[in-house]
Amino acid sequence: MKTLLDLFFTFAKMGAVTFGGGYAMLPILQREVVEKRSWATNEELMDYYAIGQCTPGIIAVNTATFIGNKIAGWLGGIVATLGIVFPSLVIIIIIAAVISNFADLPVVKNAFAGIRVCVCVLIFNAVVKLWKGAVKDIPTLIIFLAVFALSAFTDISIVIIVIAAGISGIIIKAVKGEFK
Repeated sequence: MKTLLDLFFTFAKMGAVTFGGGYAMLPILQREVVEKRSWATNEELMDYYAIGQCTPGIIAVNTATFIGNKIAGWLGGIVATLGIVFPSLVIIIIIAAVISNFADLPVVKNAFAGIRVCVCVLIFNAVVKLWKGAVKDIPTLIIFLAVFALSAFTDISIVIIVIAAGISGIIIKAVKGEFK
């Protein structure tokens, strides 16, 4: 029971302080899940993010579900998912009730402009951390550049791109004789 409560409150805390969606949540997830609690490694977190990107739903919710499932089975997955969405649900209900009254105020518009900039920086920091853990040699750099080009300049589904990147990683490891 203590583990389930810990999962709920850890993810509820993250859900309450994260603005900007799943990508903006990555630095907080890394700190809470990898560094503080050792529930996952950086590599596992990147894997959960990749799978979360390819599966239906919100990346942050999918990642919470994967981590909760790893820590406490299917019930842990449900509890972590409830924890991550609970604060948002409460906040959205409150905002929805009052936003139309305040949305046109200059102070509210300026606040949202500042929040958007902050979210961009959080996402950039997460990308830099992921870069350091993922791009380790020339083959992974080539995969990175190919994925970047395909996602930035084509309309190819991200699911196809992620699958192709995974297959590329398998092929590279097999060719290098490192396939385990």
